[in-house]
Amino acid sequence: MSHNTQAPKVVYEGKYQRMVVRGTWEYSERTHAGGLAAIIIAVTPDDQVLFVEQFRVPLQALTIEMPAGLVGDIEAGESIEASAVRELEEETGWTADHAEVLMIGPTSSGASSERIAFVRATGLRQVGAGGGDDSENITVHAIPRARAAAWLVEKMNAGYQLDAKLWAGLWMIEHHLDGTPRG
Repeated sequence: MSHNTQAPKVVYEGKYQRMVVRGTWEYSERTHAGGLAAIIIAVTPDDQVLFVEQFRVPLQALTIEMPAGLVGDIEAGESIEASAVRELEEETGWTADHAEVLMIGPTSSGASSERIAFVRATGLRQVGAGGGDDSENITVHAIPRARAAAWLVEKMNAGYQLDAKLWAGLWMIEHHLDGTPRG
């Protein structure tokens, strides 16, 4: 097994990302502390899964996603859990009494050093309309859990871009990481 231990060379740095070359590898890094994002798995008290719809410039397409955001992009040192609840409220108008980090892993290990935390939000209550901050135009969808996977397929067939993490998130609603059912 060979590891590339050459020093990284930053070839471009913007406000949120930098491009790095290390030997023959080119990849991006997040510039905020930790390079970590959170995806929030949230089910309302009436058993609806929260999804967000928005236009994503890199894809030039509408996407369906679970609420998500960068950890520590607003307040340095902010915990994953606090970031997740803040993003959930900002994007969907729902807040949570509790947030639990289920796992942290890479988003695209061949192209980026970014990692994502799957965060399960519980004790949800609606406190606003959502829709994101001034730079975002987010539509909130609350879909009955029993229909969520079928709804995602319908959206995919209608031309929306969907990330495979959506199905991982749905699985984590009903299972612990080791596959045992949630009680």
